[in-house]
Amino acid sequence: MDLFEQANQDRMARSAPLAARMRPRTLDEYVGQQHIVGPGRLLRRAIEADQLSSVIFYGPPGTGKTTLARVIANTTRAHFIAINAVLAGVKDIREAIEEAQSRAKQYGQRTILFVDEVHRFNKAQQDALLPWVENGTVIFIGATTENPYFEVNKALVSRSRIFQLAPLTKDDLRAIVQQTLTDPERGYGGLNITIDDDALEHLIEVANGDARAVLNALELAVETTGTGKSEIGDWGLETGDAQRSQSPIANLQSPNLHFPTLHITLAIAEESIQRRAVLYDKEGDYHFDTISAFIKSLRGSDPDAALYWMAKMVYAGESPRFIFRRMLIFASEDVGMADPNAIQVVNACAQAFEQVGMPEGRFHLATAALYLATAKKSNTAFAFFDALEQVGKEADSGVPNHLKDANRDKEGFGHGEGYLYPHAYRDHWVAQQYLPTSLQGKVFYQPSDQGYEAAIRVDVARRREAQLAAMLDAEEERGEILTHSPNDPARERWLQRTISGAGERLARVRDRVLDAARILNHSTVLDLKAGAGLLTWEAVRRAPEGGVYALARNRRDADALRQLAERLPQVERPVIMEGKIEELPLFLALQTGGAPPLAPRNSQLLRFDAIVGHNALIDEADKGAVCRLLTELLAPGGVISLAERVPRHTQRLYALIDRRHLAADVVERWQQAEEAIYADAADPLVNWDEHDLRAAFNAAGLTVAVQSETEETATPITAAMIERWFTPASGGRPAYIDRLAARLTNTEIAEIKNLFERQLSGQSVPWQSRTLFLTAFFNDRRPS
Repeated sequence: MDLFEQANQDRMARSAPLAARMRPRTLDEYVGQQHIVGPGRLLRRAIEADQLSSVIFYGPPGTGKTTLARVIANTTRAHFIAINAVLAGVKDIREAIEEAQSRAKQYGQRTILFVDEVHRFNKAQQDALLPWVENGTVIFIGATTENPYFEVNKALVSRSRIFQLAPLTKDDLRAIVQQTLTDPERGYGGLNITIDDDALEHLIEVANGDARAVLNALELAVETTGTGKSEIGDWGLETGDAQRSQSPIANLQSPNLHFPTLHITLAIAEESIQRRAVLYDKEGDYHFDTISAFIKSLRGSDPDAALYWMAKMVYAGESPRFIFRRMLIFASEDVGMADPNAIQVVNACAQAFEQVGMPEGRFHLATAALYLATAKKSNTAFAFFDALEQVGKEADSGVPNHLKDANRDKEGFGHGEGYLYPHAYRDHWVAQQYLPTSLQGKVFYQPSDQGYEAAIRVDVARRREAQLAAMLDAEEERGEILTHSPNDPARERWLQRTISGAGERLARVRDRVLDAARILNHSTVLDLKAGAGLLTWEAVRRAPEGGVYALARNRRDADALRQLAERLPQVERPVIMEGKIEELPLFLALQTGGAPPLAPRNSQLLRFDAIVGHNALIDEADKGAVCRLLTELLAPGGVISLAERVPRHTQRLYALIDRRHLAADVVERWQQAEEAIYADAADPLVNWDEHDLRAAFNAAGLTVAVQSETEETATPITAAMIERWFTPASGGRPAYIDRLAARLTNTEIAEIKNLFERQLSGQSVPWQSRTLFLTAFFNDRRPS
């Protein structure tokens, strides 16, 4: 280096911006980031010991990333090469690697390669650097304002330590300003500068953790205060000095300089840094972090925070169209069905913005954000993604036949046959299969209790509750008497949906039973056989100020009811009991702390204004004892309202089959075998009729009203159902095949099964059943 070049470098150093002149040269001059360079910290120890490995410095602008690299350059005995990723390419990387290899070979010297703004390197450039970092040819130091885990080659990240630098604190910035004002060599120590406290606070506040910003503002404040031509003379600059100087601070060490006090006021500080430095970039972490904070504030229904984060984005120059796009997504994702108008409001605001533009368009941004922040929230639209996941997991079972397009293949394949047109039914709804057969009972959408969904959830729940009991009813009606089978996974699928019209029928049964019970807001209600909750949940709705007690007959039903009840506030939940009817007095006494079982009627034993049940007494062995117990549990003026299917009058299977191809004696013995099922005097399921139930309640002292209805419903017969009928029972109630075996040979039974499979499998058949609707009450009250 010759004298001219040295003089040029000295001149450039003196005229460099203040932020560049004040860049720390050692760790002792370095301000801030004590969490990584404080005494005893790993990075400080590595720098002082000159044992640095590859590192990446990540943080906002002005926090000291490049400065820290320069400190390392001034400290290390290794050769230091610095390149900027904005200006450098693969050629520069190769030259740096060649120089590193040469120094290692000739002098045994290590090389540190510093890449500023390393995130600006594309994948090919980062890949070109990777092998030399991996084999130790260079020690890599990268500096980036972007998250290295997203913007830097994963292999490069895995071979480097990541040090995250935080925005400088106010105390850090205050120390940097003080250091500048007292440094006579690189700063303003040679000037008599006073800065008001409020002016200093303004510079620090608006710099927002950025050392470069506060130094730039300080430099502007100093160099624009008292720099006019006449004022140069006042400062005592000789003519030669004035000609050599570009500013009053260019030759601070000149012996001819005699500076008066330079006073920086708040007004000067405000002119020097008028706009706050907002940490925001449209493609980096601050962009994603800020929009995340905005969305989470909307989701949390905090309009103040939502406006703040949106203002920060607008202030930093974010595209309003991007903000509207995110609000449109939010309107469906997080508000959704709780307020279906949200999507319309946001869309209208977005369209209005396109017509108005900025700055008035900010009113439309604010309107949309405030509407979303204050709207009711529901994320039930995620149900669609559950459906997508299901589609990816389930084998395609095809479209159910009745849902297929009937316009093309109705004649040849029967497509569309059996479809029930909802508009032809009451309330424009009819229960039928809409999901594929393999997904019967799958539920994706659960309405929330917010906004519009709160209004529709009752209707959705009532329809599902009707369908909820459909399988249980179907299983009892077609399975209890004829089959004995282990737990069937399909049964659980039925807990929300049925493929037949049983849902609509059970909805009518539910309403009829509860209407007859005359439940008031403050009534206490006992559901004798809660099952899937057909009566329980509607009773909860009808008696919000009373209390509902539900008796589940097994652990599975009890657990399911308790799980559903958890969605309600504690005080509104029904009391779930598990056991038999005869155990009710004990359960109730334990629940209420009242009198012992079967206490006198004037005792404190809980009694009910309404006792309801669906198929609650159907299989009770001693119906007389049960009726007496229910009378004890009935409050004065109370009503017992039951809907009981009469198994004795259920559909006969032989009547569904064309029997003409069987021998007459086989048909006769078949019919006798099946009729014997319903004539068994020892079987509590079939050994009773309408008059028996009426007599039992009359004997208990109640007045009884009974209506008997015979109904025929379309019922699908599946291959699995037929298989259960013709599978011998392993214990408990005999199966249908066991009943036939009493009068038919194995060959004859096989022939009959074959008829079932050929004539019934996959078909919908008319199924007859009889139901008793019974109300019982004390003589002093008769339901109107």
